[in-house]
Amino acid sequence: MTNNLKSILILLAVLLMSSCGDSEKENSEETATNSSDGGIQLSFAQFEGSDMELGEIEENSFPISVETTGMIDVPPENKAMVSSFADGYVRETPLLIGDEVKKGQFLVSLENPDYVQMQQDYLDAMEQMNYLKSEYQRQKTLLEEKITSERNFLKAESEYKRNQAKYRALRKKLQMLNLNPEAVEKGNISSMIRIYAPITGSITEMKINNGMYVSAADELMQIIDRDHLHIELNVFEKDVMKLKKGQNIRFIIPEANTDTIEGKVHLVGTSIDEQKRNVKVHGHFIDEQKKNSFATGMFVEAEIIIDKRKAKALPAESIVSLDNTSYVLVLDTKTDSNYIFKRREVLPGDTFNGFTIIKNSADFKQDDQFLTKGAFTLITE
Repeated sequence: MTNNLKSILILLAVLLMSSCGDSEKENSEETATNSSDGGIQLSFAQFEGSDMELGEIEENSFPISVETTGMIDVPPENKAMVSSFADGYVRETPLLIGDEVKKGQFLVSLENPDYVQMQQDYLDAMEQMNYLKSEYQRQKTLLEEKITSERNFLKAESEYKRNQAKYRALRKKLQMLNLNPEAVEKGNISSMIRIYAPITGSITEMKINNGMYVSAADELMQIIDRDHLHIELNVFEKDVMKLKKGQNIRFIIPEANTDTIEGKVHLVGTSIDEQKRNVKVHGHFIDEQKKNSFATGMFVEAEIIIDKRKAKALPAESIVSLDNTSYVLVLDTKTDSNYIFKRREVLPGDTFNGFTIIKNSADFKQDDQFLTKGAFTLITE
């Protein structure tokens, strides 16, 4: 009998403790309630447990900006379209799009019998020049000794100088095709020419493959040096007079991410595009390290900060939109244990650095307290 009594007492104690625990849990999970006058009632415990905060409308600084679009680009000297000075068939091209190359690095080789003929013509002009130079000097000596006529001397001089010009022109052509004239003079004639990188950078376009016939006008590949990436913006002419060097630029790349990147105006164009009626604005990155993750040609949406203004604002998270209408919670009453908030409509303006302009700030009292953190759940419930 004693053991049974002990068991009953233990069971009652457990049930009592469980009941107390459930009661505390219910108290801790208590939600906000609507008061009789339409307000939202919230206990101090709920307020603190949800990390809510109160604040007032503050005067903040907001930028006045010119909105524009543009792209990530490089200066013209950092972009090279590789082509050949002569027609030919592609024999070797070991590179792919994305490969990094150094200035002077081998890119592609072309082959054509015409290269052999050009070298043959150069050797003929060189040999002919030796003979004509000797004849010119002989006629000059004879003329000085009055043994030959001036006509013969002028003819020898003309033929020598004409052949000399042909020799120099052919020599220059060989050099442009990266064929060494000294090697050709030694009898090393080649049917192939090699093309080398004009700048350091990466291959961004590849328009050829082995065996393909290309002409001197064809573009073979493109190389871009990304060391000088910049922002190239298009600003409408109505806003041009507002711009100047050194102004801040804030932009995003909508297709890649929505993080705001900072830049500065470096150059403002001085001529208007007659068709688009805009001006080019050249901007530089403030953080040079960030540009390494971008590619040329990326579209950007930007704003150029031209001035600042003061405006009444609230933290952006305190404003909740429902059915195309924006609301905030204003503290109506504070009792010994509760807060009572009223929902009020606001007209939001621009947002900057986490604060949003309240266009109808005059509708509120100077000392009104707003729920600046945690309003979303209360308004949408």
